[in-house]
Amino acid sequence: MSEPQGAEVKLDALKPRELVELLDRMNPEDIAARNIDVDAIGRAIDPRKLRKNELSALLSAITRLAEAGADVDLSRMRPGTFARIITHASREQIQAVMADPRLRTRVIDEIFRRAGEHVRPERVRDLDAVVHWRLTDGTGAGGYDRWETVFADAACTVSRDMAHKPKVTITLTPADFLKLITQNASAPVLFLTGKLKVRGDLAFAASLSGLFDLPRG
Repeated sequence: MSEPQGAEVKLDALKPRELVELLDRMNPEDIAARNIDVDAIGRAIDPRKLRKNELSALLSAITRLAEAGADVDLSRMRPGTFARIITHASREQIQAVMADPRLRTRVIDEIFRRAGEHVRPERVRDLDAVVHWRLTDGTGAGGYDRWETVFADAACTVSRDMAHKPKVTITLTPADFLKLITQNASAPVLFLTGKLKVRGDLAFAASLSGLFDLPRG
C-alpha cells in the first residue's frame, strides 16, 4: 500500500498491520508523518489483531519518528488511550515491548513522568513518604531499573536517583507494572501470587493506588 506524498493519512481506514507497515517506512520529512496524531494512532490500533511482535514494532516506529523530529512522541498520547492499548495487549506483546531496552526506558520513563499529573492532592496533602520501585530484568545494580517517587507538599516527584530512605520498596516485572498502572492487574492478586514483592510498610503499599487517579482503558 502506498500513500501519495503530502496526502492526509486516514488511520481509521487502515488495517492494524497496514498502520504498522506505514509508520515503519515513514520519514519525519513526510508531510503525512507531520499530520499524524499519536493519540489517533493509539485509537486506531487494536493489539488483539496484531502478532506478538507487531505492537513492539508499532511503538518502535513511533519512537524512531519522534526521535528524528516528527511530532508523534508518546508523551502526547492520552493516558486513557495508552491504557486501552495495554488492556487489549497480550502478556506476550507487552513482554516483547519491554524486551526492547530503548522502548522499555521510553515507556516506563513516560509513565513515571506523568505520576505528578495523576496524583490526588487531597490524598497526599499530609503525606511525607518515599517509594522505591525496582523493575526486574533491568540494566542497573542487581539487575533492576529503579525509580524513586517522593510524596511531599501535596505533590509527587520522581527521580532515577535513590536519594531518600524509602517507606516501602516495591519489586515487580515491567509487564506487571504496566498492567498494574493501567488498572489491568490487581496489586493484592500480584502480591499473593508472588509477582509483586514489598519490603517495608505493607499497609502503605496497599494504599498507593488510591493516591492516584489512574487511567483506565
